[in-house]
Formats: sequence, structure tokens, C-alpha cells
Amino acid sequence: MSFLLGIIYLSFISLGLPDALLGAAWPNMYPEFQIPVSYAGMISMIIALGTIISSLQSDRLTRKFGTGKVTAVSVGITALALWGFSISHSFILLCLWAIPYGLGAGSVDASLNNYVALHYASKHMSWLHCMWGIGATLGPYIMGAVLTGGTTWNTGYRIISVLQIVLTAVLIFSLPKWKKQNTLFEETTSEKVLSLKEILAIPGAKAIMVCFFCYCAVEQTTMLWASSYLNLAKGVDAKTAASFAGMFCIGITIGRGINGFIAMKLKDRQMIRMGQAIILTGIIIMILPFGQAVSLIGFSLIGLGCAPIYPCIIHSTPEHFGAERSQAIIGVQMASAYIGTCLMPPLFGLIANHISIRLLPLYLLILLVLMVYMHEMLERKVHYES
Repeated sequence: MSFLLGIIYLSFISLGLPDALLGAAWPNMYPEFQIPVSYAGMISMIIALGTIISSLQSDRLTRKFGTGKVTAVSVGITALALWGFSISHSFILLCLWAIPYGLGAGSVDASLNNYVALHYASKHMSWLHCMWGIGATLGPYIMGAVLTGGTTWNTGYRIISVLQIVLTAVLIFSLPKWKKQNTLFEETTSEKVLSLKEILAIPGAKAIMVCFFCYCAVEQTTMLWASSYLNLAKGVDAKTAASFAGMFCIGITIGRGINGFIAMKLKDRQMIRMGQAIILTGIIIMILPFGQAVSLIGFSLIGLGCAPIYPCIIHSTPEHFGAERSQAIIGVQMASAYIGTCLMPPLFGLIANHISIRLLPLYLLILLVLMVYMHEMLERKVHYES
């Protein structure tokens, strides 16, 4: 089990590597293609649509092929898509390669999250997503180093693709270990694949879906637009902004590393509320009329606040909905989260393009308020039904 846990950690580093890459590279990409800055939202929307589709199929795919095979194939598809990004010199090609990238990410995310929620303690879920944060932090810094070194953004994508190819080989090598654990996985899940209608009828399911929608909207909008916000609203040059935007991911990574220890003392719902309060603090700091350095602190605090929310909601899923329904629920949660990723960052792109990118803090505040409300609804509904 410890070997598999290490493989799962590596897989989540892989998931994180490309997530902040587009936002970091975009200030250098859109002038090359001679398109508006808001078009980053179109690429992120295509990726999110792919992840929604594969997340909704995660329950069926995991039951048929097992977590190991789903993970290996998904990472391989992502590696291919990133290589496609690295050789693209038109916006249309980027959009086409975004399709396999999205399809590769969804199933592995839902499948691995459910596996850890069922078989490991809450601290491991936090540390697992800390590994994602390490990947998401490394991505912008690799891109920033490439750009400041005088080469193009294509090279940054090529480097990440090679790292993903190496991980795919490791995952294929580890498949016999996954096969040994597959029997235990099957024993803890329901034999029936639940339909979307059946899942939505479960008490609290709708509330958790909207909560996830809002959380991913906050996380991904910040990740995609932080670099452009610093460049256009705060006057930071584009290359420096690409590296500084990584402060958000650093906040998530450090937070999840620390949260693994805090989770030994606090319950999941307490961790979630703590994170929401820290996000609010970061947004307030961004709203205040201070300089570049203070904005960086605000982004870091938002990242720090995001740290416990995603892993703790995932980890509490078997407790809220039962182990036999957790894979189906987590798949739909992920799909809902990616709908937030699909719709809300592009929506802010339109706001930035037609009104002002300075509205980013207010936009995040509205999403946070709705997230808090839905989480409290979930807690009341689940406890009332039980």
C-alpha cells in the first residue's frame, strides 16, 4: 500500500504540472497569435469540457479497468496533448490539443481521489493534494525560467510533456501492484453504477455540487488570471508576472503540507471553514488600494485558504454519502467542479476584456460567498437526514 501511495503522489504532481501553465504563459502567447487576452478562457473551457465528460465516466471506467490502468492511460493522453501544445503555432491547434488534455485529466482525478478517500486517513488526502500543489507551483516556475532564459513558451510545454511521459512509464511498470489492490477496491464499492438522476436524488448531492462548482471557479479563475492581473492592473512586467503568479500555487502547496498535520486534530468541516476564512482575508487584502507586494500577499493567502477545502470535501464524501456511493458522488462532484472551471474563468475573461481586469477580487468574493452558503447547506441537510 505504501508503494501505491507513492505512485498516487507522483500522479498528483503530474496532474498539477500543466494546470497553471496556461495562465503563466498566456501574456507571452496571445500577442503571438494576435488575439484578445480573453481567449485564454476559450482554451480553459475546452479543457474543462473534456474533464467533465471523463469525470462523469470515471465510475464506469474504474469498475471496468481498475484505478491503475485508468491512471496510466490518462497520464499518457495528457503527455501527448502537452506535446501537441509544444509544437502548436496557431490558436486553432491549441484548441484541438486541449480536447485530449481535458479527457485525460478527469477520470484519473476522480478515480484516485475516491481511492484515497476510501483507503487512507484525511492527512493523506491533504498531502496528496499538496503533491498537486507542488506540480502546479513547478509549472509556472518552469515556464518563467524558460521565458527569462530567452526561449519560447513552446519549450516550457515540451519540458512538462517529457516529465509526463516519464511518469506514464512508471505507472505502466506499477500496474501489477494495482491489480493486487483491485479486489479490495471492488469490495468497498457498490456493484450498481448510479445514474445522474439517482445521484441528484441523494440528500446533499446538489449542495455539494454547487459548492464544488464555486470552489473550482475561485481556484481556477485565480490561477488563470493572476499573471495577467499583475501585469495589466499592477504594472508587473509579463515575464516577472509569470513567475510571481506562482505565489498562489505556493500558498496552496504549503497550506496542504501543513494541513496534513492539522487534519489529525480538526474535522473536515472545521478545516473547510478555516480555509474559507483565509480566502476572504486574501480577497480583502487585494481589494485594498496597496501596491504590488501586497497583491502578492493577497494571492498567497487565497492559495493558502484554498488548501484544505478541496481535499477535505473529497475526504468527507464517504462519510456524507456512504462508501458504496462515493465513487459515483465524487465523479459528479468533479464534473460539477470542472463546470465551474469551464464557465467562470472565461466569464471573467469577458469582464476583464469589456470592463476591467481590476474587478478580479470582487468576482472572487461573490463566488466565495456562494461556496460558503452551499457548504453550510450540505452540513445541515446531511446531519438532518442522518
